[in-house]
Amino acid sequence: MTRLDRQFDFLLEIDKEKAVTRQNYIPSGNRHETDSDHAWHLAVMTLLLGEYSNQPIDLLRTVSMVLIHDLVEIDAGDTFAYDEKAAVGQHERESAAADRIFGLLPEDQAAKLRGLWEEFEARETPEAKFARTMDRIQPILLNDATDGRAWKEHGVRLKQVLMRNADTGEGSEALWDYARERYVLPNAEKGNLIRDIGDIRDIGDDKDNS
Repeated sequence: MTRLDRQFDFLLEIDKEKAVTRQNYIPSGNRHETDSDHAWHLAVMTLLLGEYSNQPIDLLRTVSMVLIHDLVEIDAGDTFAYDEKAAVGQHERESAAADRIFGLLPEDQAAKLRGLWEEFEARETPEAKFARTMDRIQPILLNDATDGRAWKEHGVRLKQVLMRNADTGEGSEALWDYARERYVLPNAEKGNLIRDIGDIRDIGDDKDNS
């Protein structure tokens, strides 16, 4: 196979991302979001919101990262954020998928994209931290736009959302604070997220002290 053959084979293969369904709904509510919807949305969010990163970031590198970070789900499938059973073995499934999918490319490009995927997973660089912030905030935005539909269908608790996002501010404190106050806590107040005894007792007071 020529270099160009391998590149086009990869491009055709990753079109399968359009068929990977996530649990969130698009704002109209008429269908679930797909992985390709998600990747496109993250890329545009990164372009628009990169100025709020805690640290300066290489925008092209970060956009590249969010565009390819879920390609492994073509083989591994989407793992719902709050499904603990499904998360067992997730890293192993996704690593094997990365071997196969990125391995379709010429060696130099395979190493580059695999490296971006591993950088995203490690969450150590400013770019990876900001990409992770985008990846965490985008589903919150969609849940708010659909009156917490996916959260309600899965019985998601406020505590779960806050725990999952405990490190979301590492990429952008400003954006996580905004998402928390604008989307997460109001949805808890409306009952779209379950509040357990011992959770935030007075959302208004918590906002003042956050």
